Amino acid sequence: MFDPRVDAYLEELHGWRRDAASRLRQLIHEAAPEIGETWKWDTPVFVARKNVCAIGIFGDHVKVNFFKGASLGDPAGLFNAGLEAKATRAIDLAEGDAERMDEAAFRQLVRDAVAADR
Repeated sequence: MFDPRVDAYLEELHGWRRDAASRLRQLIHEAAPEIGETWKWDTPVFVARKNVCAIGIFGDHVKVNFFKGASLGDPAGLFNAGLEAKATRAIDLAEGDAERMDEAAFRQLVRDAVAADR
């Protein structure tokens, strides 16, 4: 369920952004092996029945946007961006943050987001 456009996108990235985005992609697929990938809005989007989350690359951070994040619990406090939005929530990761992120909590957040999509 890997999209070659996402492969090409990640290959073009350099340094910590490439490492972080690649690791996030891996964690998303570990959490929800049935999830699909697509290329929308010039960014990787992960899809179950609908859009679940997207990975965006910015100059100083990598963002994971959860399309229904406002309806999800976040006991580990991973959401740190878009907290005022009605529907979405995001995790912004600066250099070094991906290595310190609670990966088990992230995988659970992905599983919860996929379950909310059903």
